[in-house]
Amino acid sequence: MTNLEQMGQQAVNAKYEIQLLTTERKNEALKVVANKLIEKKAEIIKENELDIQAGKEKGMHSGLLDRLKLDEGRIQAMAEGILQIVDLPDPIGQVIEQFVRPNGLQIEKRRVPLGVIGIIYESRPNVTADAFGLCFKAGNVVILKGGSDAIHSNIAITNAIREGLKEAGIVQDAIQLIENTDREVTKAFMGLKQYVDVLIPRGSAGLIRTVTENSTIPVIETGTGNCHIYVDEFADLKMAADILKNAKTQRIGVCNACESLVIHKAVATEFLPMAKEALSESQVEIRGDEETLTIIPDCAKATEEDFGTEYLDYIISSKIVNNVDEAISHINKYNTKHSEAIITENKENAEKFLKGVDAACVYVNASTRYTDGFEFGFGAEIGISTQMLHARGPMGLKELTSYKYAITGNGQVRP
Repeated sequence: MTNLEQMGQQAVNAKYEIQLLTTERKNEALKVVANKLIEKKAEIIKENELDIQAGKEKGMHSGLLDRLKLDEGRIQAMAEGILQIVDLPDPIGQVIEQFVRPNGLQIEKRRVPLGVIGIIYESRPNVTADAFGLCFKAGNVVILKGGSDAIHSNIAITNAIREGLKEAGIVQDAIQLIENTDREVTKAFMGLKQYVDVLIPRGSAGLIRTVTENSTIPVIETGTGNCHIYVDEFADLKMAADILKNAKTQRIGVCNACESLVIHKAVATEFLPMAKEALSESQVEIRGDEETLTIIPDCAKATEEDFGTEYLDYIISSKIVNNVDEAISHINKYNTKHSEAIITENKENAEKFLKGVDAACVYVNASTRYTDGFEFGFGAEIGISTQMLHARGPMGLKELTSYKYAITGNGQVRP
């Protein structure tokens, strides 16, 4: 048995313990873990600094360095995220549906844990704590495979969580971290179907594609975010500029940041200079189509590739369209089915956009930055699912469950 198989077996053994825990026991353990993260913050930051330094030496992009960095505030946020999960209703055991058959059989559809969840992710060490908290509250165990860029941070966070579990009297294998960062180990992990019930990739388009194409384990795809803001002819342009600035510059290295701007031709001449001014504070480079160039000639010319790119950088594409239908068509061609927004005061156009755009989250007059488990009231999220099955959008506790049927009779036999 390989080391990975041993981890898989340990996870399976642990899941049968974890799924029997009461809500009270799970919540008490989460509180201890949250405190342990704060207690160990100096050690975690020290290890994170090793990852940051290595990233700088490798020439890591500023947006990725931002994802990687931990400080007291972010560790505090990790702990608070776990405490928020404590306050959320426990979905396990919830009766989704119940009915009685004519033969007297009483049938209940109950929420149950998924089991062993594998998560493969890149330069975001906060995922380590978020993933554990959500998986644990939903009665699951988790095996984590982070990237080499955050290995020191991930080990430190995992060790703190395991210490907290031990202190709470809970099996420590509720969380395991694969410390070997070799890509061949990642591929082997994708083949542990006999131990792992579901696999969730979080990271770049390349990572997600690799997992979906190579995994023998069922995959929940959390997609990249080429998110658009469409400024309609009936938009409040001041509102549009404010939303655009927030969606693009509030934090660039995240999947719900705006990467693409679409503008109705009737307001393009007035709005584009406003957009440029709103984005200039952060020195955002606009790459526009031919019509954009006629209005702001000093912007760069967009290529076909630009319209489909998740930059995670201070760059945004710009496209001018003739109507809302053309905007919807452009967005559906280039988007990643993550988050899209229309700015408009026209209810008919808003409804057409809501119905026509193929994305997990579609906004009217609000920033795409709200696509987030915290903002949706789910607590820390496991990721943003961009597929149809079995979950879509921010994945909170309920999305980390399945169900079983509990059938009660009084001696019935099938004729």
